Amino acid sequence: MKTIPLRLLVREPLKVKRWTRAGQTVQVTDNGKLLWTIAGVLATGNESRRRQDLDELLDEVLHEPRGRTSAARLLDESRR
Repeated sequence: MKTIPLRLLVREPLKVKRWTRAGQTVQVTDNGKLLWTIAGVLATGNESRRRQDLDELLDEVLHEPRGRTSAARLLDESRR
């Protein structure tokens, strides 16, 4: 858990965003008195399942044989 002054939150919000995204909790103080506790939202089970499904789909596509049509040929045909 990190404790930061309010001034740092106002001046460098991206730093605080990076900390909370990494799973850390941030306490914001003003003149030494606690104002807020900021914590990031954890990934839900649906998000982790979605990532797993996407990885499986990409692995499946990578194992398919390559087509005979090149990207340059597709580009030329699309311009006609």
